[in-house]
Amino acid sequence: MTRGGGGGVLSVTGLTETVNEVSKLSNKIGMNCDYYMEEKVLPPSKVKETVHNAFWDHLKEQLSATPPDFSCALELLKEIKEILLSLLLPRQNRLRIEIEEALDMDLLKQEAEHGALKVLYLSKYVLNMMALLCAPVRDEAVQKLENITDPVWLLRGIFQVLGRMKMDMVNYTIQSLQPHLQEHSIQYERAKFQELLNKQPSLLNHTTKWLTQAAADLTMSPPTCPDTSDSSSVAGPSPNEAANNPEPLSPTMVLCQGFLNLLLWDLENEEFPETLLMDRTRLQELKSQLHHLTVMASVLLVASSFSGSVLFGSPQFVDKLKRITKSLLEDFHSRPEEAILTVSEQVSQEIHQSLKNMGLVALSSDNTASLMGQLQNIAKKENCVRSVIDQRIHLFLKCCLVLGVQRSLLDLPGGLALIEAELAELGQKFVNLTHHNQQVFGPYYTEILKTLISPAQALETKVESV
Repeated sequence: MTRGGGGGVLSVTGLTETVNEVSKLSNKIGMNCDYYMEEKVLPPSKVKETVHNAFWDHLKEQLSATPPDFSCALELLKEIKEILLSLLLPRQNRLRIEIEEALDMDLLKQEAEHGALKVLYLSKYVLNMMALLCAPVRDEAVQKLENITDPVWLLRGIFQVLGRMKMDMVNYTIQSLQPHLQEHSIQYERAKFQELLNKQPSLLNHTTKWLTQAAADLTMSPPTCPDTSDSSSVAGPSPNEAANNPEPLSPTMVLCQGFLNLLLWDLENEEFPETLLMDRTRLQELKSQLHHLTVMASVLLVASSFSGSVLFGSPQFVDKLKRITKSLLEDFHSRPEEAILTVSEQVSQEIHQSLKNMGLVALSSDNTASLMGQLQNIAKKENCVRSVIDQRIHLFLKCCLVLGVQRSLLDLPGGLALIEAELAELGQKFVNLTHHNQQVFGPYYTEILKTLISPAQALETKVESV
C-alpha cells in the first residue's frame, strides 16, 4: 500500500458455547475481513463539526497574534510526526531517522520560544513526506494541498489526508494478514470441534443423516450441474448444458446438494447438522434473501408479460420497479396477501403511467385486472410462476457451488436476467459460507462420505473446496 513498501437434541452443552465463541472469532477475523477493508466514512455531526471549526479558528488566532503563540501548532506537529512514523514499514529506517530529525520536538520547542518556528516550511516538508508514503489513490489529494499557502488551512488539509492514509495502512495490513487470520480461524474452529467430538463420539450423527439424505436425493434425481475436477477453469460446460449431462455421484456433488437442502429446511430443526451450527444465522439470512428474490423475480416476470419489451428494455424502469417491489415486500413473510396486493396495485400503476408517458397504448381495464390478479396469485406458495422461479434460483446456486458465481452468471436460467445483480450477491454469499465451512470440516465430511459413496461411483478421495 505504501510506496516504501444447535441442535436442541445435543447433550453436550459445551457445543453451543463453543459455537458462540468460534462464531465471534470468525466474525472478527475470518468471514468478515472484507468489512474492515472498506473505508467507512461517516458524515460528521453538527456538534463535531462545530468543535473542529472552533479548534482551527483558535489555531489561526494563535498564529496571528503578536508575538505568535505556537502551543497548538506544536501539538499538531507532534501528532503529525507520530502519524508519519506509524505509516512506515519496519525496513524504512532511513525515512524514520529523517522524520525524527526534521520534526525533533525539543528543537521545535526552542524555535517556538524564540518566535522562529516556521510552520509553513514544516508543513511543506510534511507534504513531501506524505507524497512518498501515500498510496497512488491519494496522490491527487496531496497535490491539491501543495497549492495552499495559508498555514492553518494547510495543516487542516494535512490532517484530513493523513487520516485517509492511516486507513489505507490499516486496510493494507488487514489484507496482508487475512490469509493467516483465516487459516488461524479454520484451525481454531476445527480444534475446538475435535475437542468436543473426543468427549462425545456421536456428535456427528445429525451431520451424517444430513449427508445421507443429500446422497439419496441425488440418487433419485440426477445432479443438474457438473462435478468437474477443474471447475475453476474457463473452458467447460455451461449450467444449462450440465443439466443434460448428469455426472456420476461424487463427494462434492453430495455436499453441494446438502448445502442446498439447508435452504429448504426449517432451520430450527432439532436435527440440524452439528458442523453448521455456527452458520445457522447466516443460512437463515440467505434463505430469507432467496425467498424475497423469488417473489421479486416472479413479480417482474409477470409484469413484463403485460408491458412488452419496450418498458422492460429500459434499465431505469426496471430498477425503479425493483426498488418499489423490494420496499413493498418487506412484510411479505408475515402478511403475504396484504403485501402482494399493495405490490400489484403499485406495479400496475407504474406500468400504466409509463406506457402513457411514452405515448404507447396503456393497459386496458381487462388487462389491468388480469395483471393484478396474476400478481396477487404469487402470494400462494403453489403458484406456478413462483415455483418455477424458485427451482431456477436453486439451480443457479447449485451451479455457483460447482462452477463459481461468474461462470454461472454467463448462462442464467430463463426469467432470472432481471435480478442478475441480486443473484450475484446471493450466490457469492452462499459460496463464501460453504467454502469456509468445507475448509473447517472437510476432513469429517470426507470420512462420512466414504461410507455413503461406493468406490465405483466416487470421483474424488476427499472433499475439496468449491
